[in-house]
Amino acid sequence: MRKLNAMLVVAAAALIAGPAQAADPIQYEPIDYPVIPDVNYGLEGSFYLRGSAGMNAWTAKDGSYCGCILEFDTPGYGYSVGAGFGYETGDGIRADITFDYLDIQDLTSTTDHTVDLRSGLALANIYYDFSLDGSGGSAEGGMGVYVGAGIGLAKNFSYINDSAGAEIAWGKSLEGAVALMAGVSYDMGDVVADLGYRGIYMNKVMSQPDLAADAYIINDNYIHEVRGTVRYRFN
Repeated sequence: MRKLNAMLVVAAAALIAGPAQAADPIQYEPIDYPVIPDVNYGLEGSFYLRGSAGMNAWTAKDGSYCGCILEFDTPGYGYSVGAGFGYETGDGIRADITFDYLDIQDLTSTTDHTVDLRSGLALANIYYDFSLDGSGGSAEGGMGVYVGAGIGLAKNFSYINDSAGAEIAWGKSLEGAVALMAGVSYDMGDVVADLGYRGIYMNKVMSQPDLAADAYIINDNYIHEVRGTVRYRFN
């Protein structure tokens, strides 16, 4: 009899608890997932346009004119302006093609001959950008430094003057040119500004006149430039 009563009590409890659970389900607190902030993974690749302007100094080892040796002891000074276009990969490497106009006056020899140079310079360049915050690569924002090298051609128009400043010969020639670059940059996203050094080397600056007696050759030419550049990215 006791067993029968116990079974009846259990059955009645089950009948009462079942509808109560169906009518009143358990309420769970919502889970707050952390919000993941936007992550800047840098630039995956971008084309850009660039413009530059700078001041320069021209030095040369020696030269010859009308059978006489010219020793140059005073640099010539001038300026350059240029433009170009290029592509950066986003991991620090970029490359561009630049076109510059150089105007330099009064490279002076010990015999007071002076040489003026106007040159159109085309270079293919490659660079590596270092981010100063240690993240590496380009498009990281903020300050950075870069190094680079270029190779190309220079179309030179040059004029040699006597000690009184009168032009006594002029000529033009196409010469090979190489360049090394280094500088600091500030990355603002779509725009990057930099200030840097460019050293240009040309084996010769020379004339190719109709009269051989008017020919001159200037050897081992170095052009040292300080340039400011602005690049605009097409992201």
